[in-house]
Amino acid sequence: MRRLPRSLSGWTIAVFGLLAAALGVVGLVAPDALLTVMGFEPVPDGGRADGDHTLVFLTASSMAALNMGVYYVLAALSDWKAFFRWTVPFRLLTCAVFTLAVVGGRAPAGFLGVGLWEGLGAVVTGAALWYERRRTARPE
Repeated sequence: MRRLPRSLSGWTIAVFGLLAAALGVVGLVAPDALLTVMGFEPVPDGGRADGDHTLVFLTASSMAALNMGVYYVLAALSDWKAFFRWTVPFRLLTCAVFTLAVVGGRAPAGFLGVGLWEGLGAVVTGAALWYERRRTARPE
């Protein structure tokens, strides 16, 4: 028997986790594809300057995304509402930092999608938690 998330907020966390894990795998297997998705122009093989550690940082962040995705899915399967609540402000913070990176010229405009993905996910999870809390507080 397969376990699925038991709540709307759990589904929002599971979807976010699956996407994060999938993008982490893409970054580990095909880093140039992930760079392109995020709005960065990949550098052809052999075209990187000595001391360019882009692929090292991409490997580290991809592994972190894979791990984080798995944590989110496990939290969703156990319907760990406290975890869901904790993610909302930190995902909003991530949205702000990534957006400011684009606005400040530290990242290309395509990177704004990463920030918006975080922000939209946080808002959807927050809304689901709010809806569930109101539904359980209301006498039926």
